[in-house]
Amino acid sequence: MNNEQTAALTQPIPRHAIASEKLNLWYGTFQALYDVDLRIREGLITSMIGPSGCGKSTFLRSVNRINERLGYVRIEGSVHVMNENIYDPQVELVQVRKQVGMVFQRPNPLPISIRDNILFSHRLHAKGGGEVAQGTPDEIVEQSLRQVLLWDQVKDRLKRKATELSLEEQQKLCIARLLPVKPKVLLMDEPCSALDPKGTEAVEELLWELRGQYTILIVTHNMAQARRASEECVFMLMGRVVEHGRTDEMFVTPAHPETADYIEGRYG
Repeated sequence: MNNEQTAALTQPIPRHAIASEKLNLWYGTFQALYDVDLRIREGLITSMIGPSGCGKSTFLRSVNRINERLGYVRIEGSVHVMNENIYDPQVELVQVRKQVGMVFQRPNPLPISIRDNILFSHRLHAKGGGEVAQGTPDEIVEQSLRQVLLWDQVKDRLKRKATELSLEEQQKLCIARLLPVKPKVLLMDEPCSALDPKGTEAVEELLWELRGQYTILIVTHNMAQARRASEECVFMLMGRVVEHGRTDEMFVTPAHPETADYIEGRYG
């Protein structure tokens, strides 16, 4: 056995926070996902790119089971989060939503105080006996806001309505309110689309701060953002995964001509 083979054997096996297998999804008679097999590595930031309607957001919504709220959606295949099949009949939906937090395109803070926004889901899940952040309410609020780099801006106005914050601050708050219930995965569906360049930069900085503590899967139409703010990248086209690899490699030497065409702006 040579040195390269020995080194390969001693490398830790990558852990996958999300793993889908033969995932197919229909909206009525329209098929949106085709045999999607994806392995999203734990602790990394992975971006999903592709033209509108290619299935990126549908995949995200499948990972926290939002799609099934629509009565005309049919799903086949499996999605494992932290090695548990979230579509197993024995799995409780509330536990899936606890493990997998979702941030949407436009910030959606509750029309209550900043403080109560942070504590809302914590109180909800604590009643159910689940694992949540420990400490006094004030400690939980401060810790969560510090994690999203928002504490210094809002610490003197915690009783003000969250809807009075700027869009950038609202989006950070929406991320912060997920943290007290100790999610493993953060899903972000174009979280910067409503923000100006300064707000976008602030959210991207936050993603790197959270990297490693959480697995982050982000959908974006912004190629520059995907390149700046992710370590791995998934390119989807017409409901199928075309390519998945290291972001720096995909943007320099894509393996498929469809990926190169999209990255270089020939369509999409």
